[in-house]
Amino acid sequence: MSATPALLSFRMPAEWEPHEAVWLAWPHHRDDWPGKFGAIPWVYVEMIRHLHKSERVRLLVQNDRADQVARRALGLAGIDLTRVESLLFRTNRVWTRDSGPIFVKNDKGKLAVTDWKFNAWAKYPNWKHDDALPRRIARALSLPSWQPKVQGKRIVLEGGSIDVNGKGLLLTTEECLLGEFQQRNPGLSRQDLEKVLADYLGVKKVLWLNRGIAGDDTHGHIDDLARFVGPRTIVTAVEDNPADANYTPLQENLERLRGMTDLEGRPLEVVQLPMPDPVYWEGTRLPASYANFYIANNRVLVPTFNDPNDWRALGILAELFANREVVGIHSVDLVWGLGTLHCMTQQQPE
Repeated sequence: MSATPALLSFRMPAEWEPHEAVWLAWPHHRDDWPGKFGAIPWVYVEMIRHLHKSERVRLLVQNDRADQVARRALGLAGIDLTRVESLLFRTNRVWTRDSGPIFVKNDKGKLAVTDWKFNAWAKYPNWKHDDALPRRIARALSLPSWQPKVQGKRIVLEGGSIDVNGKGLLLTTEECLLGEFQQRNPGLSRQDLEKVLADYLGVKKVLWLNRGIAGDDTHGHIDDLARFVGPRTIVTAVEDNPADANYTPLQENLERLRGMTDLEGRPLEVVQLPMPDPVYWEGTRLPASYANFYIANNRVLVPTFNDPNDWRALGILAELFANREVVGIHSVDLVWGLGTLHCMTQQQPE
């Protein structure tokens, strides 16, 4: 397609706008959770138990055997399997937020797919099945799609690296999109990236935070840091302990947000969200954050960590999402894979 999505009035909707479905991939890559993989399918079951009451679940499975295993586990939990659609699409990993399509929608309600290049965060060699997902999903849904390019080269972008308010604002970090050592898009400037985001996602203003949290091997994904919860409201993670590695970068991000404005020049409303105590496994600091929540049609799923701040975080989000049920999902095992609920999900707008 020649014209860019923005020229055809397409934009990326906010996550709280209505969904037709949510995309997940049934866990299979044991190396993501060494020593803990056995618990992971049951975290998926618990998520799907809540999600299928809110929106259709489209579940990617490796093969027929995996589909049988998944559906039996879901059935044991009393899940209505007519609300769960299985698709035999191979994946390398299961982080559909980053590898799946980023959907855009125009003012007539027509849906399309933006198919960004995925290279496993420029860290791992096995990513070709994941990179093919947006193309395969666009074909399965008979949707038009674009591959964002600059000077003929596909642009790398992971869904977890951005967050939008659906009205022209986009949140991201300099560490993730501008750090040259990432080898995502070497040679592209801030202005280059802002133009690509404008052309393909309908973005009018990019809000740049600085760095991500300790333990985040994506180097600065926004969905562990700060999230839009309304057109002018952002919830941002803050660490209270000055001795913690996250204290300074999260304070820097908080100060940046307090100085930012919307498209009309009005200050943003910034709400602070606590961090859990550090979570370690086998000596590794893990990226545990309450900001990695997923906003479904009638509920919000929030990762919890057996921490005293679990209730504080759930209470803050319950006030912000008064018209949705806020549900905690135990994620101590899940975060050993270096991601939690938002990383696992990709919404398909209605």
